[in-house]
Amino acid sequence: MITRSLLAVTAAGLLAACSAGAPTDADAGSSQDQAGVLLIEPKALALRLDAGDAIQLIDVRTPEEFADGHIEGAINIPVDQFDPATLPDPRGAERILYCQSDRRSGIAAEKLAANGDSAVHMKGGIRAWEGNHLPVTRD
Repeated sequence: MITRSLLAVTAAGLLAACSAGAPTDADAGSSQDQAGVLLIEPKALALRLDAGDAIQLIDVRTPEEFADGHIEGAINIPVDQFDPATLPDPRGAERILYCQSDRRSGIAAEKLAANGDSAVHMKGGIRAWEGNHLPVTRD
């Protein structure tokens, strides 16, 4: 009897511990990277773009990389020129950043977060986007 009670309490504790960190529907497609910086999965971003969500998409790669292939509608602001104070007005849109792999967009997102702005960047960058067979535009 005591053994059953102990097993029940242990199982309940484990179940509570496992579910405490489980993502909710609101978290689907995004996760936290560093403090104040969120990551979005490529497919989640594609769904939001297809749905017509207001997004200011910023590609922080070089102009040459941008010309080789970028997400339709993105603007190019290389990370070495990225200054939150000089970004174009998003006009109520959410800013989402990306680069080749997510390293440079992470740096830019940290700058946004340090400035007190919402900071979201795409996990895996354009490589992950293309790896998910999502379309790119070439100049």
